Formats: sequence, C-alpha cells, structure tokens
Amino acid sequence: MMMNKEKLAEKIMLECEKEGEPVTMEEALEMAEMEIKANGNRRYEKSDKPRKKSTRERKVDETKKHILDCCRVLLEGMDADILNIKTETEITFNFDEDEYSLKLIKHRKKK
Repeated sequence: MMMNKEKLAEKIMLECEKEGEPVTMEEALEMAEMEIKANGNRRYEKSDKPRKKSTRERKVDETKKHILDCCRVLLEGMDADILNIKTETEITFNFDEDEYSLKLIKHRKKK
C-alpha cells in the first residue's frame, strides 16, 4: 500500500510525538520523502555483465618451501618414492609399499 507524502508525514509526526521527540511538519515531510525513496529501491536484479575476477598474486612462503625441501631430501635418503609436492603445503610419497602425505601448516601469531 503506497501512502502519499502528507499522510506518511502525519504518521511520522504522531510516532515521533509518542516517542517523546516531536518533529516539525517540514522534518516529517523530509523523512517521508526519504522513506518513499527507500521503499522504491527494493528491486534487485542480476547484472547481465559477468563480474571481473580479481587475479591475486600469491606470495611464496620461502620458509615453508625450505622445510618441505628438507623433508623431500630426508625422504629420498630413506628410499621413499616422492609422488607429488603441492606448492609449499603438502608432500605425498610411498614408503614400504604404503602411501603417505605430510601437510605443512603455518599458524598465525597469537594476539
């Protein structure tokens, strides 16, 4: 139900008066106008244009890379077959006919 501006302003004045903060007719009209505009902006539609996906450049963690490289060298020294090394995170290998994986997680500093 769409109210006209004056009726809405009167309603706003009554509500404000009940709350103990009376407003002038001019202020009530301004508030009514803003409310009418706000009620008109409720239609949301999906844009036809596809969103641009931001390309983030990932920072290489040299410490994690070094730790996994040391693990790789150690595992190769133990005659393990290295299957896969994910970028600074995980190493997958076979040892004694079983498959294993080591996942390296760097925890954030506590505040």
